Amino acid sequence: MSKEITRKEFLTNTSKYAIGAVAGVAGLDILAGGKILAGTKNPTWPWPYQPLDPDTVRDRAHYLYYNGMACCAGVFGAILDSLKTVVGEPYTNLPSEIMYYGGGGGVGWGTLCGTLNGAAAIISLCVDKTNANKIINELWGWYCQAEFPSDTANDFAVQGKYTEKKYNDALPQNVSGSPLCHVSVTEWCITAQKKVGDIERKERCARLAGDVAAKTVEYLNALYAQQFTYTYVTPADIQQCLACHGPAVLNNVMTQLNCKTCHGDPHKPPAGVVLDNNNIPEDFLLSQNYPNPFNPSTKMQISVARPEKVSLIIYDVMGREVKRLINYDLMNAGKYTVDWDGTDNFGNKVASGIYFAKMTAGAFHMTKKMNLVK
Repeated sequence: MSKEITRKEFLTNTSKYAIGAVAGVAGLDILAGGKILAGTKNPTWPWPYQPLDPDTVRDRAHYLYYNGMACCAGVFGAILDSLKTVVGEPYTNLPSEIMYYGGGGGVGWGTLCGTLNGAAAIISLCVDKTNANKIINELWGWYCQAEFPSDTANDFAVQGKYTEKKYNDALPQNVSGSPLCHVSVTEWCITAQKKVGDIERKERCARLAGDVAAKTVEYLNALYAQQFTYTYVTPADIQQCLACHGPAVLNNVMTQLNCKTCHGDPHKPPAGVVLDNNNIPEDFLLSQNYPNPFNPSTKMQISVARPEKVSLIIYDVMGREVKRLINYDLMNAGKYTVDWDGTDNFGNKVASGIYFAKMTAGAFHMTKKMNLVK
């Protein structure tokens, strides 16, 4: 008969595993005369699973985020610790620290969100490949479409239910539309008007870890109760992108992501950029701005020889960025006119003087000197 662990039981019982996390399984096995690993060196996969309490792992993942595990090992460890208590071996011999690498989207690289990385790893331990792929796909699809932190996560904080109480107010919510760390965090920071280093952002990711851990357990509980239903459907805008870039036509993209989230829409020029014509230029080119000298605004024409990620950035004579006119957007081939109104990234009018416009497109780089007079 299965046993569902409560948060109180979990927090009481898991203290005995802290030593193992510090000393390491191999070290403890030596101290115990080889008894810890005896008979469990080659456990049958998938490993056994018993129903867990979502609120228990929610609180634990939030706690672990602040106590050395961050997002990836936090989610992995929260579920693993519950399984150590409810199931025991072989989970008792597995350290959560193996998932350290996934924090910040993979040692801070901002790729796959660490919470999803940790969740997928624990799913893959206790679910066969076919069902694991289904649950992971469902989890990642849910992540892209849900508001974070969830209402439940915010309520936990407001009601003082988290063990680790760093920030107790409700936080702004947003839908990231992407499983990538840098997109998820940046979009939330923009919505909340916070910086990455602010306590509110850290608390947002701690609550997100709890959300993902709880949802993972809900899916696993449902699967083992034979009640899991696959509901995620690839959104229409992604299907539209794949109609050209998927295997039916160009066959040059393998993804379930919305390309526009990271690369922009190549069929629509960025704000402030006008497509003059879509005749394919022979080369990439940044033309001299006109008028030059100028006051208060000027225009530049760029030529894009093939679809490429393009940037056009204004710098001052000290090499400091002044205005980002095109932000590494994916642009189709063609000639475009770009306006600069003499303001910086914050909308402030810049002083008269010499400025430099630098265009980058793949390996292409070109810079033009401009003179603003007043």
